[in-house]
Amino acid sequence: MVSVRSVKVDGESIYIFNSAIYIFESSMCYTLQLDVIVSEVVVNRYKTEEQLIIEVELEDGRIISSIMHLKTVPGGLPQLNLFCDIEDPDEYSGLDIVSESDSEFPDIETGITLEDIRKVEMPNEKVTLKLNLPINQVEWLKNQKARDLNAIIKELLESHLR
Repeated sequence: MVSVRSVKVDGESIYIFNSAIYIFESSMCYTLQLDVIVSEVVVNRYKTEEQLIIEVELEDGRIISSIMHLKTVPGGLPQLNLFCDIEDPDEYSGLDIVSESDSEFPDIETGITLEDIRKVEMPNEKVTLKLNLPINQVEWLKNQKARDLNAIIKELLESHLR
């Protein structure tokens, strides 16, 4: 089985935690499939896209470039499933061929946890809080910059989560 060395999406390198590249054989066609475990940040960046320009460098030095369709996989670890139809699977020597009748597909989630992924790239999310505070504290909060308030809240939460 050939393994993936690196992946670029629209010319930008993305960090991959694990991956599988293979050919899916159905009764109607052959499809080149690339499954990659990535960070939540990467999934959020591309999840609304239908097609992306993908460049895959394989461990043996070959480079596969293609416009691929994107399917995000719900549940489990953050991952992208990229695929495109191909005419001749022989052009992709060394790639495993998985048919629709196979009971197992490559499992790329084994040995990786969400905590491992978040150590590399932690996503940020906006939060709105409703508080009931004395007016002098409200006035002080209103006079602060968002960046400073974010730092204060982050520090406070980190000290309580330890």
